[in-house]
Amino acid sequence: MELSNTNFFSDHITPFLSFNRDQWASLRKSIPLKLTEQDLKPLLGFNEELSLDEVRTIYLPLTRLIHCYIEENLRRQTALNRFLGGCNAKVPYIISIAGSVAAGKSTSARILQSLLSNWPTSRKVDLITTDGFLHTLEKLKKDNILDKKGFPVSYNTPKLIRFLADVKSGRPKVKAPVYSHLTYDIVPEQFDIVDQPDILILEGLNVLQTSKDHQVFVSDFVDFSIFVDAEETLLKQWYIHRFLKFRLSAFTDPHSYFNHYASLSEKEAIEVASKIWDNINGLNLRQNILPTRERANLILKKGSDHAVELVVLRK
Repeated sequence: MELSNTNFFSDHITPFLSFNRDQWASLRKSIPLKLTEQDLKPLLGFNEELSLDEVRTIYLPLTRLIHCYIEENLRRQTALNRFLGGCNAKVPYIISIAGSVAAGKSTSARILQSLLSNWPTSRKVDLITTDGFLHTLEKLKKDNILDKKGFPVSYNTPKLIRFLADVKSGRPKVKAPVYSHLTYDIVPEQFDIVDQPDILILEGLNVLQTSKDHQVFVSDFVDFSIFVDAEETLLKQWYIHRFLKFRLSAFTDPHSYFNHYASLSEKEAIEVASKIWDNINGLNLRQNILPTRERANLILKKGSDHAVELVVLRK
């Protein structure tokens, strides 16, 4: 396959290969799509209209690639165990999915989980979001960083790293805190249990982040990293559209942290959403998320219709 150069990066000398949709789709080979429209619907995000064709074109080749990497990783583990003269605990393969708010990370994560779970080789695939490792609302307010929620400072990073270290070491029944988008807070005494999966998918805004405050990073435990990308003008547009839909649904719940937004007119809601984007989500994107994009193993670049236009793969 002949791959054309791309202007995705400013420098023509790049450690990445770039594929348009047709080039990438051809790498699916003869792998069948077992997912149906009925299966797909519950996997989609609130503001996503992703088709089976998108799954077939983008996510099936990606799943095939990941399985190739997993098979190679298993061979490496076997060689290491032979060298050490023993049999170590099973080491889960960890996939991270990063990207901006409204980019569609959660949908990508759920689709990958479904495809990886139903591959010809049966594997247990767990999915955890980093939302559960945010600091509590009480602490965010106390530290006066509520307007920095989603920024690296708003996460209990040592707790997240401890969780990943436990999972990677093969420990059974590792607890992950649960986050509620309704109450906008960590749910007390509620946990998701990760019990020695074959694959763990970790989805979050800043999973590729590095920091001068830590010697160990989340990415140190990740075997394959994905960045879901789009132009900021599109991301802002998608965020506002999602905000307007929430205003007529989730925000109307009296228990919702954002219930006060339900009474806004459409014009007021657009103004509020736009301000939130400019002051929080867009700022976080530019300062913290986008600079980590080139650290990913694979980048999915989306166009205006949410479909992936370009796949960029680290050599």
